[in-house]
Amino acid sequence: MNGIIYIEIAKFGQSHLGELGWQEVVRQSGVPERLYYRVADYPDEEALALLAALSAQLNQPVGEVLEALGEYIVPDLLKMARFWIPPEWKTLDVIANTEQTIHETLRGEGSGTNPPRLHCRRTSADEVVISYDSPRRMCRLARGIIRGLATSYQEGVTIDEPACMLNGAPACELIVRRTLGP
Repeated sequence: MNGIIYIEIAKFGQSHLGELGWQEVVRQSGVPERLYYRVADYPDEEALALLAALSAQLNQPVGEVLEALGEYIVPDLLKMARFWIPPEWKTLDVIANTEQTIHETLRGEGSGTNPPRLHCRRTSADEVVISYDSPRRMCRLARGIIRGLATSYQEGVTIDEPACMLNGAPACELIVRRTLGP
């Protein structure tokens, strides 16, 4: 997993628990304390261990922590991707084009970065259907990112998930609909 995710997990943990609380999460996770770099890749197991310890410290299920993390990281993700996102795009445009404009670029940079595979279909001006496929099975993070995008663009969305990898489906299906107002 790319170092960006580790940096964002730490920022999220520190914002909720303070520096000492975050240090306790790192200690409980068993992950060696280190600096993470945006341009480097690290073992997925470290992120999962940090998330499990963070979940325990916050007394929230991991899925809820992943969704909150997804919402939290959107401003930084948008800042990093600002050169790929045309100014006229809104929430559903970013979602519908993430695979081609961002994920494929990241995979082609020669690093081991392997973001999830997203297959998006714009079914109407107000709806995108996403097929999410990743061995990491972090669809709850994707849900949080969708909510964070809607907040950033001051739009409202609903998310339905008729199929989920966590319930045995081969891929998650997320139906994102724009609603009136945030």
